[in-house]
Amino acid sequence: MAADKYDFTIETLGPCKVQSPIQLSTVVGDYRANYVKDDSCVRYRVNVYGGKDQDDQTSSNLMQKAGPREFIYFDPKHVKAGICTCGGLCPGLNDVIRAIVRCLYNRYGVRRILGFQYGFKGFFADEGFGTIELTPDNVDEIHKIGGSFLGTSRGGGERVADIVDCVEKTDVNMLFIIGGDGTQRGALDIANEVDKRGLKVSVIGIPKTVDNDLQFIDRSFGFETAVERAKEAVASIHMEAHSQINGIGIVKLMGRESGFIAAATALASHEANFCLIPEVPFDLDGPNGLLENLKNRLVERHHAVIIVAEGAGQELLTKTNQKDASGNIKLADIGIYLRDQITKYFKDQHFHNNLKYIDPGYQIRASVTTANDSIYCERLGNNAVHAAMAGKTKMVVGLVHDKFVHIPISAVTMHRNVVDPEGAMWRDVLDATSQPIMMVNNIEAARERMVKAVADGRKKPSEK
Repeated sequence: MAADKYDFTIETLGPCKVQSPIQLSTVVGDYRANYVKDDSCVRYRVNVYGGKDQDDQTSSNLMQKAGPREFIYFDPKHVKAGICTCGGLCPGLNDVIRAIVRCLYNRYGVRRILGFQYGFKGFFADEGFGTIELTPDNVDEIHKIGGSFLGTSRGGGERVADIVDCVEKTDVNMLFIIGGDGTQRGALDIANEVDKRGLKVSVIGIPKTVDNDLQFIDRSFGFETAVERAKEAVASIHMEAHSQINGIGIVKLMGRESGFIAAATALASHEANFCLIPEVPFDLDGPNGLLENLKNRLVERHHAVIIVAEGAGQELLTKTNQKDASGNIKLADIGIYLRDQITKYFKDQHFHNNLKYIDPGYQIRASVTTANDSIYCERLGNNAVHAAMAGKTKMVVGLVHDKFVHIPISAVTMHRNVVDPEGAMWRDVLDATSQPIMMVNNIEAARERMVKAVADGRKKPSEK
């Protein structure tokens, strides 16, 4: 299959003619922080296969570096910025809001910053939510609490014309939209409507998805915190299982179509014996199924811990065929299903066991960030402001190869990022858990399911 062809060109509102109020250096080696130039880039494809180095220095491989420019598009005196948070909660939302406000206010001198409440619904007069005037004073402490200072909600992104009507009415010319892939597709629709009306409004996305499933980006903010909190849940369930006769602990974690949180938690905890993710199918019954492998583990070690991503094993369950306000399919509950099936299996076999089940999802989503995640959020927010002030639009800020870059929204939302069942991360998870490479009874059928699972995971929700 041919590799996807990308275009990492970043759109701008016009030439940058305003001298930035941030006093930095244009000289390398003078021990002063430097401006970033538009022709400073990061290569997306850095791997070399078979000794062949394809040094592609075109827009299909070069991502523009983020950071403050010497000349900017907007005169800070004329800027009115808007910020909103959309979708589910995620650790770090308040850190990003705080960073954006403080950079706009303290670094660029912007004095008009509006917070739109409860996601896209905050743009609709019929919802009745007012805006919040944001200043360094009223956001200074919000990084110390979880949730979103502005509130959040799902849905509303389809009312593009109404959102842009509100942007026009409130004279906002710089809009920061914090959310996942569905939110960012909405942000692109908003930016396109802005273009259609001939408005000069910069639309900048800050990618938020606790599942870490946005394409290209090394990690999305909140992911590291989620893994840290999930590790604590696994430690607790492991203690429960280890202290019981044939104790079994199940922890269900986030991960609708991508098993990054489950996989990373298995690696971080060193206490999971089975890790189940959407990308790798498994059978429940049969000689190579999960139940038989779990029994063997109990016979040998007398306790076991299972980590399961919420999207794993959906082919075993009755589909709901329902969608939430964001258009996501409502998943059947794999955690409850496993709990009940495992209980029934051992009861039928008269095999004594003691099973405990934890679903810490909402507790994790509402957590305060770890130190490293907070640093990441601060830098994401700052770089989003620098991009907007330079008149860039239809883009998100993200970390690629440990560098902050600009990525077009159209590129970052093309596919979902998924765990590669043949890749290094999953190989390391297998080493950490000692689970079988595949817990299936028909290898060929399982391979077909795996290919389909990965392909489905990479699709946009609108393609499913």
